[in-house]
Amino acid sequence: MIDIKQIKGVGPKLLSNLSKLGINTTLDLINFYPFRYEILEKSKALNHDDKVIIDGVIENYATVVFLRNRKDRMKFVLHTNNKLINVCIFNRGYLKNRLIPNTNVIIIGKYDEKHNLIVASDIRFGVLPDKPIIEPIYHTVNGITSKKIRDLINKVITTDFELIDYIPSEFSTKYNFLDKKKSLVELHNPSNLSTLKKSLNRFKYEEFFLFMVKMKYLQNDSKNTLGLKKNFDFNLVKEFINSLKFKLTLDQVNAVKDIYNDFISPSQMNRLLQGDVGSGKSIVSFISLYMNYLSGYQGCLMAPTEILAKQHYNELTNLFPDINVCIVTSSLKQKERKEILSKIKNKEYDIIVGTHALFSNDVEYNNLGLVITDEQHRFGVKQRSTLKNKGITPDILYMSATPIPRTYALTIYGDMDVSNIKVLPSGRKEIITTVMEENNIKEVLQNIYRELKLNHQVYVIAPLIEESENSNLKDIELITNNMEKAFGSKYKIGSLHGKMKQDKKDEIMESFKDKKIDILVSTTVIEVGVNVPNATMMVIFDAELFGLSALHQLRGRVGRGEYQSYCILVSKNKTKRLEILEKTNDGFKISEEDFKLRGSGDLFGVRQSGEMSFKIADIKKDFSILVKARDDSTYFLNSSLKNNYPNVLNMVIKEHLD
Repeated sequence: MIDIKQIKGVGPKLLSNLSKLGINTTLDLINFYPFRYEILEKSKALNHDDKVIIDGVIENYATVVFLRNRKDRMKFVLHTNNKLINVCIFNRGYLKNRLIPNTNVIIIGKYDEKHNLIVASDIRFGVLPDKPIIEPIYHTVNGITSKKIRDLINKVITTDFELIDYIPSEFSTKYNFLDKKKSLVELHNPSNLSTLKKSLNRFKYEEFFLFMVKMKYLQNDSKNTLGLKKNFDFNLVKEFINSLKFKLTLDQVNAVKDIYNDFISPSQMNRLLQGDVGSGKSIVSFISLYMNYLSGYQGCLMAPTEILAKQHYNELTNLFPDINVCIVTSSLKQKERKEILSKIKNKEYDIIVGTHALFSNDVEYNNLGLVITDEQHRFGVKQRSTLKNKGITPDILYMSATPIPRTYALTIYGDMDVSNIKVLPSGRKEIITTVMEENNIKEVLQNIYRELKLNHQVYVIAPLIEESENSNLKDIELITNNMEKAFGSKYKIGSLHGKMKQDKKDEIMESFKDKKIDILVSTTVIEVGVNVPNATMMVIFDAELFGLSALHQLRGRVGRGEYQSYCILVSKNKTKRLEILEKTNDGFKISEEDFKLRGSGDLFGVRQSGEMSFKIADIKKDFSILVKARDDSTYFLNSSLKNNYPNVLNMVIKEHLD
């Protein structure tokens, strides 16, 4: 296959733009799939305000008027179907010398019947064929168009290139799949809808098949990895549980039993603990660390952010005053860090809490027996391999606050055992959720004021950091200013967003926890899992833009104390989708509804598992293909087929260790 730099017309600037799209090699280029297809078919009629596609002959010389900011407007008359139509298009003035009388063009745009005018979005030269044109549309960045990407791809796929087919021929025959190379050409240059669909299904299956082989391989690898069989007196665990100020729910007790059974088995634990927001996953993880400690092993708990790590550290030191607990984060000063790492190495610390800094090269554990990763922070094969290379095979527990429908969890988390916590701890009051339309903003402010007068705190969520040119969404500055106008004379307002440095975000969040801020205006960066028991109201603007699971996660930031808490979803209009949140606080039900409505985007992004970045397949829409790939992957790994196709396993292993 030719080098991407050898493609005619590819210079340093274009290379830089391609790199922004993740295209660095020719293989990246041909595997850069369209995200949608546009079907160009001649419009049978011209109706007012309709999108139209017509062809015709230019009747007169185009005229160009130059506007502000280097923009322009071009006009000409098109002769089509014995009718003259005015055409107007913006910022195509550079085409003026080519748009001369008697030139055949294709016009795509919106028809204005009153002025007999098409406001065009695109102009192409030529005549529409009798059959529809299926045009691939690619994701772009400034400086490169979808057409340019397609042209570059075509320069490669018209050469003699090789592709590795990861689908065993037995399965290709079973499903009558097209040849991989032919399918790839079809994806980028569709000949007809039927063949395009076959080609898409072929690539979706291959993606799912590799993913499921990866999951099954990991599961087998975990089951076949001898773990650290742990011996301890479970009566001590019961005594600790009975000493708590609250009673564990049945789901929490069952989760503890699952983890206990994993501990006393000879295989390495690889378990997912998933539960609703506020369901009490943390205490289960703390009990797991205690059981691990009783076995004589070190344990570590990895949180996604420093503030959440500090919260866990404080809770652990309060619960276990006789156990040596430390915290390791990137903000530690060099001298302090060196001292702590020395004590970890000498097993002077039994439980180590921290961020991803826990797995820096300079951290040396002494008899590490348990790794817990909190809030969607997936502990990958690379980290496991690093520990294995040091002779360490700890049990691994993941925690996720995004409940996943059981049908999908069995497939997606095929490499893990799953424990669910569905019942909320007793004493927790259900959050009262209300959808309010934008024009009821006065009532929203009155509700906020009611909570402030009770000395409670309020979260206000804005979906954007700054207002975009084409949007009337309320940005964080606007909402913060409005909150200052409404409440600034009596109450302290703070704001938090993703563009801030981490130490600044931590400082603001700490101030909110310490009741130095009454209203915190934030984007969705507010920390999952952070406890602010005095925060009793969550107001989310432009709620219609969020998925149900995302809204439920945000809502879970309140209701973490003894007080009745509320969530107000401010929307342009009240929808049945948002009303689901008014009716239930059950995250598992909500995730089912979200999955039906939105597909996998909200549930299975890279943030969720670190393993789910499909290029072309969609978990929900293509679930039937996924099930086939899942069953075939099991057969593949349990049969002699795996010996005939070493490239499949090599791909899976390489992808994980890279």
